[in-house]
Amino acid sequence: MTDSAEGHTFTARFRLPRRMWDAYGNVLGDRDRGADLLDHVRATIKQHGDEQALADLAAAEEELTARRARKGGRPRRGAPPAQD
Repeated sequence: MTDSAEGHTFTARFRLPRRMWDAYGNVLGDRDRGADLLDHVRATIKQHGDEQALADLAAAEEELTARRARKGGRPRRGAPPAQD
């Protein structure tokens, strides 16, 4: 990860057949594909990760918790400050 990306989530892009993606969604039913993929990534890191990977996972979990706790999300870039 580059320094400029440190501390930020990003959109991962990968390619797979549309039919596979659709079948995956059908298999999951009401469960969100993104949440399922995150669970898989976590499990893989916990099973195969070294000390550094586990530390990175812990830091990433803190980042996700902080982002989800942000009330109303991040303001749009260039938006005027909120008036309280």
